[in-house]
Amino acid sequence: MTDKTPFETDMLTLTRFVMEKGRRVKGATGELTQLLNSMLTAIKAISSAVRKAGLAHMFGIAGTVNVTGDEVKKLDVLSNSLVINMLQSSYSTCVLVTEENKEAILTPKDKQGKYVVCFDPLDGSSNIDCLAPVGTIFAIYKKETDDEPSEKDALQPGRNTVAAGYALYGSATLVALSTGQGVDCFMLDPALGEFILVDRDVKIKKKGKVYSLNEGYAKYFDPAMTEYLQKKKFPEDGSSPYGARYVGSMVADVHRTLMYGGIFMYPANKKSPKGKLRLLYECNPMAFIIEQAGGMATTGTEAVLDVKPENIHQRVPLILGSPDDVQEYLACVQKHKKSS
Repeated sequence: MTDKTPFETDMLTLTRFVMEKGRRVKGATGELTQLLNSMLTAIKAISSAVRKAGLAHMFGIAGTVNVTGDEVKKLDVLSNSLVINMLQSSYSTCVLVTEENKEAILTPKDKQGKYVVCFDPLDGSSNIDCLAPVGTIFAIYKKETDDEPSEKDALQPGRNTVAAGYALYGSATLVALSTGQGVDCFMLDPALGEFILVDRDVKIKKKGKVYSLNEGYAKYFDPAMTEYLQKKKFPEDGSSPYGARYVGSMVADVHRTLMYGGIFMYPANKKSPKGKLRLLYECNPMAFIIEQAGGMATTGTEAVLDVKPENIHQRVPLILGSPDDVQEYLACVQKHKKSS
């Protein structure tokens, strides 16, 4: 039996998409295009490694703990090296910040460019052994000073983001990308080895029907969060309660929130008073994507993108999603602030 499906001869690949966007920017040098294309190559390689992790003996623990305390899986180590090598060889970066390295990584002088990249090479890697989705998250900034590159160059608020995105290695491999002109989603076609545009200018719903957080920590929640959750489960207006969904892999949970609407929360609590997620390479990129799609992202006290980072592995609380849902949560926060 022959495959009679028509073959697409003018497909919009992510490589082409990035080049076209770059051409429209006045005074563009093509450096950001080079950088994004290198990032995509790393993502394709990670996708391939994730898919055959068992066969390639990349499962299991590498025997060390990374700077934020998670046990490092072999795939984390591989993914981290892939992203670092690809970004440095793109001749467009000067400073790299990764979850896996305590210090910022400075690109060798002969390969330096003008961009700073903060990334989590394999988010949710504790999920690998049970085949739950994992992902890669990144944010790109321009170096703002003329002095020698240093860790300080990465301590920029999320508002300065030039481009951000994430890759989700789920039932298929998907990349969501924003260069500040909305959010577009691309799916990896394994036959071509290329990402194909599948969703242009994605917009999040104004209000969703799902809340997402680890309720196992309910004992440690503050009164505002406890009240908000009560409202979702037992609505006072007689409407249907919200559904609960929580994968425990940030990329999967945020992507579902983007696609279906609702709210994703990793709040501060008594156990983690500053929150658990990292600002530079988890919260900022996701907040940027969600805001570009018309949603909101807050720490509970200010917009995530307005937080001025103090150190490269800083943690912040994160609540993001449909604007009406996030506003409702913030109303609970304000109410409890007044009463206290």
